[in-house]
Amino acid sequence: MPVIKKVRGKSPAFGNNVFIAENATIVGEVICGDDCSFWFNAVVRGDVHYIKMGNKVNVQDNACIHATFEKSPTTIGNNVSIGHNAIVHGSTIEDNVLIGMGAIVMDDAYIESNSIIAAGAVVLEKTRVSAGSIYAGVPAKKVKDVGPELIKGQIDRIANNYVKYAGWFKEEEE
Repeated sequence: MPVIKKVRGKSPAFGNNVFIAENATIVGEVICGDDCSFWFNAVVRGDVHYIKMGNKVNVQDNACIHATFEKSPTTIGNNVSIGHNAIVHGSTIEDNVLIGMGAIVMDDAYIESNSIIAAGAVVLEKTRVSAGSIYAGVPAKKVKDVGPELIKGQIDRIANNYVKYAGWFKEEEE
């Protein structure tokens, strides 16, 4: 059974067709849209500030999403994949973004649409990632532009696949 808890009078709210793995933890002011998924050991803590997510967001295994008390909320757009073991903290992620496995996005970073944060990258506090960019490294820097083939072949493909994968688990429950 997932841990879904009210904190300071605020409870998580979920859209339609949402999958939550039985050991995911989602607490406090967390609002997500339709077709989202929260995978095994994912932690989304809206205890110190709000976390708002659009439609078709997947929070993969062991990922952590949090915010900074009374300072930096977390806002995530539509069609966003948060890779395994990634950390997204007190930042804004626009639509159509892939946050790679093990990446860290720090407070007040702003990731514009159609961007990829490479696996293991560390996006420092207050960094602005321009639309259509790939950022990699520690600290993360722009390494190249995202072309249409990466939007379709990576960003869209992964987000769509996670809606499909969630459906497999829902079929087993029926």
